[in-house]
Amino acid sequence: MDALVAIAPLALVFVLLVLWQWPAKRAMPVGLFVTVIIAIFYWQVSTAQILAAGIEGLIIAANVLYIIIGALLLLFTLVHSGAVSTIRDTFARISPDPRIQAIIIAWTFGAFIEGASGFGTPAAIAGPLLVVLGFPPLAAVMCALIIQSTPVSFGAVGTPILIGVHDGLSGQSLVNSYIATQTNLNTFDDLIFNIGGQVAVIHALTGFVIPLIVVCMLTRYFGINKSWREGFEVWRFALVAGIAFIIPYVFLALYLGPEFPSLIGGLFALIVTVMAARLGVFQPKTHWRFPDQQHWPQNWLSNAGINQSFINNERLPLWKAALPYILIGVLLIITRLPGLPFKFFLAGFEITTVPLLGTEIQASINLFYLPGAVFIFVVLICLPLYRVNSRQMVEISKSTFSAFINAAIILIIAVPMVRIFIQSGVNASGLESMPITLAQAIADMTGQAWPMFAAAIGALGAFIGGSNTVSNLTFALFQFGVAIKTNLSPVIVVALQAVGGAAGNMICIHNIVAASATCGLSGQEGNLIRMTIIPTLYYLFIAGITGYFLVFW
Repeated sequence: MDALVAIAPLALVFVLLVLWQWPAKRAMPVGLFVTVIIAIFYWQVSTAQILAAGIEGLIIAANVLYIIIGALLLLFTLVHSGAVSTIRDTFARISPDPRIQAIIIAWTFGAFIEGASGFGTPAAIAGPLLVVLGFPPLAAVMCALIIQSTPVSFGAVGTPILIGVHDGLSGQSLVNSYIATQTNLNTFDDLIFNIGGQVAVIHALTGFVIPLIVVCMLTRYFGINKSWREGFEVWRFALVAGIAFIIPYVFLALYLGPEFPSLIGGLFALIVTVMAARLGVFQPKTHWRFPDQQHWPQNWLSNAGINQSFINNERLPLWKAALPYILIGVLLIITRLPGLPFKFFLAGFEITTVPLLGTEIQASINLFYLPGAVFIFVVLICLPLYRVNSRQMVEISKSTFSAFINAAIILIIAVPMVRIFIQSGVNASGLESMPITLAQAIADMTGQAWPMFAAAIGALGAFIGGSNTVSNLTFALFQFGVAIKTNLSPVIVVALQAVGGAAGNMICIHNIVAASATCGLSGQEGNLIRMTIIPTLYYLFIAGITGYFLVFW
């Protein structure tokens, strides 16, 4: 009964968004109201705890919106200056086939940006780039979201492992007792290193086909013939892209640690796929096309974002047009590498609240370290470089505000709902928090079949919490305890948690809203979940089977 009550807000939001096709700005207030009612009357959470969790949610939403507004400012600066016209023409020369473009931009470039930054940044960059190339905005967001899977566990230079799993397990007697019994583990860091290696192996066996899934979804939902087969026509190029990413990804995770698998894997795959596309190898003989734009359904179109009619078609030199993305990649890397002083310096500007309303809940924001700071800094460089005039500045500001406002409305409601859900563990009922109650109910039913379901709990955590890191912080110790209780390998079970937390990013409301905002979509959150839940279920199913075999064989 406790688990059924706990899942009620999530089930309601899912029904409203996916089945009834409500826009998120209508569905999320209902979800917030139901969550508060359940927290007060069933979980017996104090008013102070609920308000503190809500304030924490607003601060987290501000972090996300800061990234969104930076990405939008950059995007519309490029749009109105003419830089995107040069970028569009360059990619068209590399390959005019949207299937190949989706793999290069969403999968390889997106993985590289994920490895450097995380925080949903890849979708905020890759989605608009695809729109500029002529993708329907709905298709661009779908592609950008699906690749938010395999690279995510090692995103932001390994943050989901180095902070999510590490902090979720550190200082726990259960974990220390396990390490003491293992001949191959001398320290806690050895345990984290081993978990990271298993995460890479499971991702590799599951995620190498994600580029193929992306193009098959693209042709099925956005093609003239609505055909899966037209996506399979690029299977050789898609598999080359997947394998080119996976090989360095696994090697680095197994032998060097969690910091660089996605970063280096994405860069290597980007080089390989661009070279292959330029040489015309591993590609079908015929090019695929979207329907003519006049035949696009209304829900494919941007309602407040990029409009091809106001793209400045002036041509800039390629180096000048590409410079913002080069700067973003370089700045994200050097500000996040632990061996350089910039990360330590920027992290020192973090502002953390005092415990809110007498609770233990605190929240923080760092305007200099978040990726939004990098975006805005690059915009400030681009404005004089592109000689943006006052009229263009007005257009950039209007376009940014128009795309930003819908995301702001949704996130300031959705994120507080999520934090109340997560922070419900402090209560007078004696119950665990709602997420842990849900997970425990599933664990009690599955027993030693738990590896088949462990990744699903990770995905649930990402769907609720908004990130792989939050999911790991919430559930890593729970997963470890279930593994010990059922005589399973805690290393593999926690690895499945991290893999599932990455897969859950494809359907995470935070990511969907952020990615949609940069492409000017509003009210299509349910449509996007209906599409991205297909690769999410694939990922959880294959990861579960893989984990089961790793545990027992």
